[in-house]
Amino acid sequence: MSAKEKLSKDLVYLILSGIFIANALLAEIIGAKLIQVGYFTLSLGVIIWPVVFVTTDLINEYFGKRGVRNLSLFTAALVVYAFGVFFIGMAIPAVSFSPVQDGPFATVFGQSQWIIVGSIAAFLVSQLVDVFVFWVIRARTKGKLLWLRATGSTAVSQLVDTFIVGFIGLYLPGLLNMLPEGQQAMTLPQLMMTCLSGYTFKLIVAVALTPVIYIAHSAIDRALGRSESKHMIEDAARESLRK
Repeated sequence: MSAKEKLSKDLVYLILSGIFIANALLAEIIGAKLIQVGYFTLSLGVIIWPVVFVTTDLINEYFGKRGVRNLSLFTAALVVYAFGVFFIGMAIPAVSFSPVQDGPFATVFGQSQWIIVGSIAAFLVSQLVDVFVFWVIRARTKGKLLWLRATGSTAVSQLVDTFIVGFIGLYLPGLLNMLPEGQQAMTLPQLMMTCLSGYTFKLIVAVALTPVIYIAHSAIDRALGRSESKHMIEDAARESLRK
């Protein structure tokens, strides 16, 4: 690949950011639908969330703490904006001949406010935890063992994410007696089983995605050029590990 054909680091960040934002936003929107995958009962959003795992690790590697932190804050703001638009849309009555009437629209987009709050809080906290663990492992391994910092940071951050979402979105409303009429409160054992089931699935997927991290890493190295790629990784490490 000639110098002119190589991607710029800004374009790489734009591509990774687009993938990150699109999948994080879609996961939030479709997350209210529950599906069965083997022994696991999961939110549909979990199926595409692994894409966010991969892009988080790649952005961490090439753009450092600041790259992930800024993107996470921006994505959370977009999620809030999206649900704000959904709630405004639910408040506007549909005309009688609308293909989508108010009931189905509200069912699809009118997720519980507790779940939305829990999901956004979990996303922000888990991303910050992911960044912290990623760079701790990278420092301890002196930049080696990409698989360990990628999988390790995901394992810890998704444990945090799963239990924050479960506690705020599913357990807290019952604890505060703020459930809709007719809805039963989730017990603590039920919360633990639900969270552990979801986390186990996420952990299995995170381990299975290890080869994808290496494939994507290699593709970015080729697209940027080995010299530019190495320079970016060193700059990201220097900035992120600075005390």
